Amino acid sequence: MKTYELLAIFKPNLDAEEAEKMISKISDNIVEFGGKVESTDKIGRKKLAYEVQNFRDGFFTSMVMELPADKVAEFKRQLRLNDNILRTMFLEVSKKASV
Repeated sequence: MKTYELLAIFKPNLDAEEAEKMISKISDNIVEFGGKVESTDKIGRKKLAYEVQNFRDGFFTSMVMELPADKVAEFKRQLRLNDNILRTMFLEVSKKASV
């Protein structure tokens, strides 16, 4: 399994409890696909550089996870289908070279 990092921006009209539910739902999806969540960082509410879907700010969350490579496309599709997520950035974390 490869290691990935997900940065998700949720709609700002969610309260803290709803945002927590969304994060746990994403974590459950990762486990469902045979992966595991290594860390979750709730960055908080931040101002966006430009307006996205008529919102000027969003609730930022960063997750580091391990996920099978064949499940990445389906996981990304489920993120896109979620109406409460404004934007996502999904990156593969590279291993640092040892000197």
